[in-house]
Amino acid sequence: MKVTLSEGEDFYYNEQGYIVLTEKYHLDRGTCCGNGCLHCPFDYERVPEPRRQQLLQERANRQQQESR
Repeated sequence: MKVTLSEGEDFYYNEQGYIVLTEKYHLDRGTCCGNGCLHCPFDYERVPEPRRQQLLQERANRQQQESR
């Protein structure tokens, strides 16, 4: 089964040239993969502790910075 991803919709390239999967991609996938993805809409439910709490705190910090 071949999956076609759309740049800008399912992923984008960050400043370092890495592919970053979007929230839309993850929602279409349906579950957390456990890799600690930047746009995980599932609150990192499969990421083991203590990494999960660290990622949730980083997300909260980013959201706080963006709201200023």
